[in-house]
Amino acid sequence: MTSISRVSIPRVSISRLQSALQRQGIHVEHANGIFQLHHEHAQATVLLPDSLPLEEKAVKQLMAFAAVKSADGHHAVCKACATPDFHPGSIAPVGSIVATDAGFVIPAAIGTDINCGMRLLTTGFNLSQVSQHKQALIRQLQKVLLENGRDVPAHAKAFAALSDAGPSAFLECLPDSGIWATADRDRLQQELAACIGLQEFAGARRYAPEAWFNRDGIVRDPSLGTPGGGNHFVELQIVDAVFDRHLAYRAGLARDDIVVMIHSGSRDVGFYVGQRWMDRARAEWPAGLKHPDSALYGLSGELAEEYLQAMGVAARYAWANRMVLAELVRQQLQVVLGDARSSLIVDVPHNVILREHGMNIHRKGATPAREGDLALIPGSMGDASYLVQGLGNPDWLWSCSHGAGRRVRRQDVRRLRHGNTDASWQCVTLREERKVEEAPQAYKPIGPVIEAQETAGLIKAAVRLKPWVTFKA
Repeated sequence: MTSISRVSIPRVSISRLQSALQRQGIHVEHANGIFQLHHEHAQATVLLPDSLPLEEKAVKQLMAFAAVKSADGHHAVCKACATPDFHPGSIAPVGSIVATDAGFVIPAAIGTDINCGMRLLTTGFNLSQVSQHKQALIRQLQKVLLENGRDVPAHAKAFAALSDAGPSAFLECLPDSGIWATADRDRLQQELAACIGLQEFAGARRYAPEAWFNRDGIVRDPSLGTPGGGNHFVELQIVDAVFDRHLAYRAGLARDDIVVMIHSGSRDVGFYVGQRWMDRARAEWPAGLKHPDSALYGLSGELAEEYLQAMGVAARYAWANRMVLAELVRQQLQVVLGDARSSLIVDVPHNVILREHGMNIHRKGATPAREGDLALIPGSMGDASYLVQGLGNPDWLWSCSHGAGRRVRRQDVRRLRHGNTDASWQCVTLREERKVEEAPQAYKPIGPVIEAQETAGLIKAAVRLKPWVTFKA
């Protein structure tokens, strides 16, 4: 396995950063791991352990979103904050939550990877039962996850049902061939209840990609059942520690169980919807009115409602994508190990807008953590992931982090020398650069990220999961 040498991250002192930001009109106050940011147009709050650096670019991105208003000035951001995986994104900072009034949305705040999210399911097997079959299982999973060895047919009517009616109708319209020939339809219907926010997404066929409907008969969507690149993955994990035995029991988890964590999103559909509506928001800016310096645009009124329906189509597709990935894994587990009782623990989004408490909550790389709901916070290929329970903290907009967060940009990681062997993690991929770009050293340590959120009352950690084998496209 390819690894990289440990990365040294230069720390900018808080005082130096405060001075640099103040010259740009952004004032920073820091106490007990919480940063209060404000300038003349907006304010925001960042939860960040003292051991992790606050990044100037991420601060500027967050403040830009916090200041977005409608062209007529009647709609604006109500509150902006960020969780400990806070770091710069391409437009919006990752780990940010922006709330607007119910009649206003900012498409760029969630971008094109709509409803990127996490799914966790049990396998019904423990480590001792699976270990002796590890190589056979890797071969089977590599074939279906990375080598296009899947067969996922669907009719155009299924995609129409997904867009207009939702996931349950989609399941009812699937054919009896390919992956669906042996899928447990009743189980898939029952598992919809474990998908956070899924029933809250609207949708309509007119916002879906035309390619779904321009052919008769079976459609084999090229993205359906694919993890995608970057930080997306399918990972076999081991239950390493249980902190809440009652919650673990309800989830069907015990020490040394093997579970499957899936991180993927809406793929081409999300790009299709997200880019079209970011362009639409800009195009709707009134002629003759000065464009905002940030080049960030919102939509209000009927256009905001239309966007939420279009976003819902992509969000439902992201659910379908993760559902198919889970079924691919389940079927290969059966091929290699035989029948077992697998069940979905939770499926949770982190790049969506959900209407909560009379506001539109935009989460970019942040996860809903409503009171009592489960959430997933992954670390890296060499660090733990956590199943947590949300505490519904309004100060942080009922949210938590979606992971540990990057601490080294992919562009910088690629330039580092690599080639050392590190037996503590295993990545199966057809692209060797993934082992460099996504190496554990490129990410923040998960421990302080979890601890900060527990201390601040966002979450309660329930189960720690250790990576066993990670599949990356």
